[in-house]
Amino acid sequence: MAERCEVLVEGSGGTAPALILTEPISFWGGIDPSSGNVINPRHPEHGISIAGKVLFLPGTIGSSSASAVLLELVHACMAPAALVLHEPDAILLIGLICAREMEWSTPPAYKLDRSRHAGFAGAQIQFSTDGELSKT
Repeated sequence: MAERCEVLVEGSGGTAPALILTEPISFWGGIDPSSGNVINPRHPEHGISIAGKVLFLPGTIGSSSASAVLLELVHACMAPAALVLHEPDAILLIGLICAREMEWSTPPAYKLDRSRHAGFAGAQIQFSTDGELSKT
């Protein structure tokens, strides 16, 4: 199975395990920027690390601090390997753009309808610079 996604923020390609969040999340107060763990105790994926995963986000819960948390995750090498969003989140993606401007290794971000996310559950995902996601 391969899906063509819209590239929101360019980054390197690679392979990593999929992590499909079942509910939207706020990066501020929901993700620990030093460990990459989901720390919101009410979130279904509480305690799971997003670090090094292809993170499928069905939605985000806004906070103007989300970009700073994502930037901290990149700096601490705890960021997802790639982000797959249902719809663009300009505030969150500013964190990746800032990291890229600082010449840090930056994960790519893609747009893919949330109805397609579940098809990647439990798989290793190969992601490319041109927006193709496929199971390996």
